[in-house]
Amino acid sequence: MSRYIKADCFYMVDQVKAAGYLEIIDGKFGQWQAAVPADAEILDYSGYQIAPGLVDTHIHGYAGADVMDNSAEGLHQISQGLLAAGVTSFLPTTLTSDFEHLKKVSATIASVADTVKGAKIQGIYFEGPYFTEKYKGAQNPLYMRNPQVAEFDAWQAAAQGLIKKIALAPERQGVVEFVSAVTKKGVTVALGHSNGTYADAKAAVEAGASVWVHAYNGMRGLTHREPGMVGAVYNLPGTYAELICDGHHVSPVACDILMQQKGYDHVAMITDCMRAGGAPDGDYLLGEFPVVVENGTARLKDSGNLAGSILKLKDGLKNVVEWGLATPAQAVHMCTYVPAVSVGLADVCGQLSPGYAADFIVLDKELVLQATYLNGEKVYQA
Repeated sequence: MSRYIKADCFYMVDQVKAAGYLEIIDGKFGQWQAAVPADAEILDYSGYQIAPGLVDTHIHGYAGADVMDNSAEGLHQISQGLLAAGVTSFLPTTLTSDFEHLKKVSATIASVADTVKGAKIQGIYFEGPYFTEKYKGAQNPLYMRNPQVAEFDAWQAAAQGLIKKIALAPERQGVVEFVSAVTKKGVTVALGHSNGTYADAKAAVEAGASVWVHAYNGMRGLTHREPGMVGAVYNLPGTYAELICDGHHVSPVACDILMQQKGYDHVAMITDCMRAGGAPDGDYLLGEFPVVVENGTARLKDSGNLAGSILKLKDGLKNVVEWGLATPAQAVHMCTYVPAVSVGLADVCGQLSPGYAADFIVLDKELVLQATYLNGEKVYQA
């Protein structure tokens, strides 16, 4: 049974289609067309724009729940809550912890991945535990250690193969061997929370690493004699930079420089959101650490350092356009297709292409979210 979305424009992967109709057949996208039969069933969004559902590949929690709570109910809560942020696909993201807890969390995510009714769990992102202390951020240095393939394999077995991405610091011992081994298994390796040199980062990228964890944050900066991690982000081609566009983690000027250096097709906008996303200000926990949420930020209670974000990806998209850094099409691309490509998910989400699940969002002319759809059915109305 076919239906057609009528709208003023459609953000396709490689172009913006003008006013017309996008077919939905049995919960999947069909073709865009300029006209449809007179008796066709129309979903009328005249005056609005259609974009793919947003893809958040780095998110720890939302709506009061955290991935590290190891709660099936909490994962359902996150999944459902993210619909109001325009997110239809995400990677539940862990924090640095001990082996057993990470194994349990992996098993719990795997047990609910196919049953969530909101944003779809498309894999798991292990942010850590193979980091170093100097740029630890809100990660617990107690559990930081050198990478071990056998340990990773045990987590992956518990996750039933769902781990899509793992982040580490390139200066740790055994990184090149580890990166080479896990990328051969189809896992994306990201680099961050690191005091690594440019040479450390380059060696890891040459071994197969391809993503930078929340660029600028949690990494050695660039100087004229040691380009450091930030220099590597700018200079090493074929890699994808995660970027938090909340106006607190990275200044708009630095966001602009990154986009100019990497190109819009290699910047993956993420939120790094913690449990207070979509929830009131107040006291929260991120992993094991107390956090205060106020004035649009989440900060560690003891140091005042940023501790994840409370950003909604729909707002990050709007921010970069309002800051004058990207066109609406470029902003949509960085929140949908690029994050999907960066973790090997471009075949399942992030585009309005024939055969893909009809996961999409409706935006007004100011890029304000109006509705979210999953498999062609409305699941959120603003």
